[in-house]
Amino acid sequence: MTNSNDTTAANEGHGLTPAEVEVRLIDTVTASFAQATDERLKELLTSLVRHLHGFIRDVRLTEAEWNAAIEFLTKVGDITDDQRQEFILLSDVLGASMQTINVSNQPYKNATEATVFGPFFVDDAPLIDNGGDIAGGGTGQPCWVEGVVRDTDDNPIPGARIEVWEADEEGLYDVQHEDDRVYGRAHLFAEDDGSFRFWGLTPTPYPIPDDGPVGQMLKAVGRSPMRASHLHFMVTAPRMRTLVTHIFVEGDELLTSDTVFGVKESLIKNFEQQPADAPKPDGRDLEGQTWSRTRFDIVLAPEGA
Repeated sequence: MTNSNDTTAANEGHGLTPAEVEVRLIDTVTASFAQATDERLKELLTSLVRHLHGFIRDVRLTEAEWNAAIEFLTKVGDITDDQRQEFILLSDVLGASMQTINVSNQPYKNATEATVFGPFFVDDAPLIDNGGDIAGGGTGQPCWVEGVVRDTDDNPIPGARIEVWEADEEGLYDVQHEDDRVYGRAHLFAEDDGSFRFWGLTPTPYPIPDDGPVGQMLKAVGRSPMRASHLHFMVTAPRMRTLVTHIFVEGDELLTSDTVFGVKESLIKNFEQQPADAPKPDGRDLEGQTWSRTRFDIVLAPEGA
């Protein structure tokens, strides 16, 4: 077996220091992409290699640590399926998802800020009319949500599609159950004046799934898996930039420690608690339940902004 002194001597014999050997490898790998016809792909791979090798050199990564990382990523892949995306969770808790959102959704005038997508969106959520109920049997306190969708010039956007999804009071989304139940999600369309309204559930805190490798990583570094209370939105309209965002509950103690770093000040809203006998916006009979209400006016940026 060749020891480190022998290796150093061998490299020096070829006129290269260990550091120069490392740099030469980086140059060799990045040069291997020179024939790529997709310039963006070449840019991405070249930068990835330089940053990855830079990390390895910076921390002086050992082979045992590299093997442990490969084993960790293998476990992330093994637990991922149609209902659970562990790679998104990993991206979220490392702040990579939020940083990508920041880079891809630059501030534009007064447009509503974006935040992380999360792993629990599904296509084909039920359609409801304005004033309908997205809860679908999910447990929790009823919540009335209303607002208007406008552009940055304050013009209403009629027909904007509004996707909404959330967890129940137990902190679970419908897709986390093994049966085919659907609750806590729906889509609706803005009225001609841009207005929308629906019944949902008052958001409550919940942990991200922490029974897998991402949860083990958080535990190892003493981090909580808890997310601040929130309600998801995705809003789309022709010629407008797609908005993926949440609204958060004012006063939630987790606003400063959201495990996926998704909280933005402009997205914190007052969910005003209402007594059971308070008049309901649509006269609905809540059978003696207390409820809450909030307003979320949405401003979409133009496509390409």
